[in-house]
Amino acid sequence: MILREDIENKERDTLSPYAACASQTRGRVYPEEKCRYRTDYQRDRDRIVHSKSFRRLMHKTQVFLAPEGDHFRTRLTHTLEVSQIARTIARALALNEDLAEAIALGHDLGHTPFGHNGEDFLAEIHPGGFRHNLQSLRVVEVLEGNKNYPGMNLTEEVRDGILNHTGGGIPITMEGQVVKLSDRIAYINHDIDDAIRSGVIRREDLPARCLDILGQDHRSRINHLVGDVVSQSDGKNSIRQSPESKEAMNQLRTFMFEMVYHNSVVKKDEELDKVRQIIHRLYEYFLSRPEQLPEDSSRMIDRYGIHEIVKDYIAGMTDRYAMNLYDELFTPKPWKSF
Repeated sequence: MILREDIENKERDTLSPYAACASQTRGRVYPEEKCRYRTDYQRDRDRIVHSKSFRRLMHKTQVFLAPEGDHFRTRLTHTLEVSQIARTIARALALNEDLAEAIALGHDLGHTPFGHNGEDFLAEIHPGGFRHNLQSLRVVEVLEGNKNYPGMNLTEEVRDGILNHTGGGIPITMEGQVVKLSDRIAYINHDIDDAIRSGVIRREDLPARCLDILGQDHRSRINHLVGDVVSQSDGKNSIRQSPESKEAMNQLRTFMFEMVYHNSVVKKDEELDKVRQIIHRLYEYFLSRPEQLPEDSSRMIDRYGIHEIVKDYIAGMTDRYAMNLYDELFTPKPWKSF
């Protein structure tokens, strides 16, 4: 039998001095009895995977709105790819793989329906704007609660990694830094793969110099970037890339923004207008009719305010739920004979 103490002892004996050992966690907001078999980071991972917010990622857009085909990435498959890359890097650097996995699996829990467009449109109408990393933190600290305490009561290291996976903040752990870079490695490369599959771009359109440095196909680029991070970060107290690989990856990212993310073929103006209308009208509807909110949401209005709760409800929707609800509320229905 392998007990939690055995795992913690093994971590102390085998992991890098820069790794975050579970036995030395900064802890949880609400004290809990330790699990007999799992470390705190392993429990955090399991709580995230079992959450409703995690399951909803399956039906949330990554890049392509309502794609035709079964092989395009969703927010869930993106999350799994980030997790796999982060685990590989963490393992190679003798960092805490469980912590990296937990952060990766939780980093996008607060993402809106309709990808970053949904995020932008919600930011337009919600006072104070909207950022999905802040919402992901709110999900794990408040919204996915249980009878014992608000939220999932995750460790500070996991919550910090979720918050700082994007933006200017630097995660407090090496594992959090791994996830931050793994997120970028994953989305740049899998979005290229989806864009080529959809016919929006051809492989020949990609910057030749970037391919010469990083690799000519999806698999080669991932392998190169992961290997580069490992070699550049080995024995260091921060996660790094070589200047050449970093520049090539950033050039690919710029190319994707110009040719895919802002491409009118990928996101037609009329589709974006509809997404904006769905987000804005649903927000305004529930703002003026709080009694129509689900019970779990409405009972938090006194504590957090109506704007915050409506924002939470909209952000938590899947693409198809938001579209179906919009149709139900705003699309005229013909009279039916009885």
